[in-house]
Amino acid sequence: MNIKSPADLEKMRRAGLLVYQILQKLSEMAGDGVTTMDLEVAADGMMTDAGARSAFRGYYVPATGETYKYVLCTSVNEEIVHGMPSPKRVLRPGDIVSVDTGVLLDGFYGDSAITIPIAPVAGTTRRLLDVTREALELAIREVTAGNRLVQVSGAVEKH
Repeated sequence: MNIKSPADLEKMRRAGLLVYQILQKLSEMAGDGVTTMDLEVAADGMMTDAGARSAFRGYYVPATGETYKYVLCTSVNEEIVHGMPSPKRVLRPGDIVSVDTGVLLDGFYGDSAITIPIAPVAGTTRRLLDVTREALELAIREVTAGNRLVQVSGAVEKH
């Protein structure tokens, strides 16, 4: 078993914190008229400024025989995850955009995703966001020492 040192844990924390900060900034800037490429450019700049490298850009995708070109995966509304940023994909009120990113900082990876609503969001889309947030919170409460994955997934399923 490879036990991480306190210094390693701090590096892991910093990589995760950078991803969090990037996603928060993108949440603030996402709005009517913003493109998914605008989000890409902002995230790329934040990574560069922090001395980090994208965990996604340059990743070889065997199914396509190419490397991924972006620092984000962006998917709008019903699009399946891992969509590619585009200057043609303009966000509009009522949309939801899934933004996934990862960084390599000081030898450790941070990776996370967020769903950003482009206000106003109503109806079934609002319900989807509310129910998935509630399910996540219930699952997090189940992640405790001694609990098994079935308890975490069971909380989500029951909800």
